[in-house]
Amino acid sequence: MVGTVKKIKLSPNQVKDFVSAATKCDFDVDVANNRFTVDAKSILGVFGLDFTRPLTVSFYGYNKDFESYLDEHAVA
Repeated sequence: MVGTVKKIKLSPNQVKDFVSAATKCDFDVDVANNRFTVDAKSILGVFGLDFTRPLTVSFYGYNKDFESYLDEHAVA
């Protein structure tokens, strides 16, 4: 199943808002960097990632508010 993939940059202070936005989606959302992929709806999982590098967000549905949030934090 092919979904949408976006690259974003977050700071640790933005994790709570990111997880909150992902939790409102009724589909799976994953976030990854390097070899690690975690459920974007898990605050502890997301905090375990490296925020010095861009994060790759993969999701398999459509939520206008979530996509707007990702666009605000997108990296080129």
